[in-house]
Amino acid sequence: MAKTRSVPDVWMIAATLGILAIGVVMVYSASAVAAFHDYGDSYYYVKRQLLFAVLGIVSMFVMMNVEYTFWRKWAVPALLVCFGMLIIVLIPGLGVVRGGARSWLGIGSFGIQPSEFMKLAMIFFIAKLLSEKQNQITNFTKGLLPPLGILGAAFGLIMLQPDLGTGTVMIGAALLAIYVAGARLAHLGGLALLGVLGLVGLIAAAPYRLQRITAFLDPWQDPQGAGYQSIQSLYAIGPGGLVGLGLGMSRQKYNYLPEPQTDFIFSIIAEELGFIGGSLLIMLFLLLIWRGMRTAITLSDPFGSLLATGIVGIFAIQVLINIGVVIGLLPITGVTLPLVSYGGSSLTLLLTALGILLNLSRYSR
Repeated sequence: MAKTRSVPDVWMIAATLGILAIGVVMVYSASAVAAFHDYGDSYYYVKRQLLFAVLGIVSMFVMMNVEYTFWRKWAVPALLVCFGMLIIVLIPGLGVVRGGARSWLGIGSFGIQPSEFMKLAMIFFIAKLLSEKQNQITNFTKGLLPPLGILGAAFGLIMLQPDLGTGTVMIGAALLAIYVAGARLAHLGGLALLGVLGLVGLIAAAPYRLQRITAFLDPWQDPQGAGYQSIQSLYAIGPGGLVGLGLGMSRQKYNYLPEPQTDFIFSIIAEELGFIGGSLLIMLFLLLIWRGMRTAITLSDPFGSLLATGIVGIFAIQVLINIGVVIGLLPITGVTLPLVSYGGSSLTLLLTALGILLNLSRYSR
């Protein structure tokens, strides 16, 4: 292990705080109309976002100073706790239904999403398991099948909620770590084929998912139904032009674009801040992802390298899916934009994960 640096990666800190600041401002701008209409308080959503942002920043700076080897010891207990929460959330009366999915635990307006915790716990477990059995990773039965079995069980529980978006992010980040650990491309290619077949089965089993696919291919076939969100998102992005309509001047947030402060907040950013504002945010995302991958590449400890890879994978895949959905390149999946979209569980967990990544950056060469 390399000697500890005096400071973590300052570029990563700057990019994180920059994205977070943009997110808080845009949550207020995107949600003020809906918050006043629903709760009589324009600051309803942004006050909660600020609360979780402060908690997340505190957690990030604490994790920044906790040696990452701590998570090797607690990887299995954390995974078991998350499995327990995923089971509890499915029990009627305990799990809270929001947005058509039984994926929350909590009381009133405050709650947590166990699936968000599972994403990070799964990366802890994958990094621990594969760093200890790295010489067996090319063996499908001994090296690849055990982590895939655990991953499949977690994905199955998440799909019972159902929450395809969160499950997809977890699968993608875990497979990225498995690939970096040295898994054979032939094995991963076969798994990709099985994944496509499984995705087809999931789509066939739920008519609303098929509607999302057809709406993705041609949203104007059903402009008031399955294609409504995609069309309204494009209506927001188009008028933004180069410099946008101006901060706070969005028209689509006036009950045209559903939930503009969550999944489609990038649409409001593009409408109000234009191509320049959207590009600046994407550049901050790329800076954060680059510095994270640099940390993963330069770490000499296999566990630390795989842990950094998985954390960056969670972040990067969410960014890719969310922006892809907003601009019409991907079907609607319900994945939030990291550090920007409104949401307590996601925001706090991502900042905690970035704190762990910042601690890892102290040990990079």
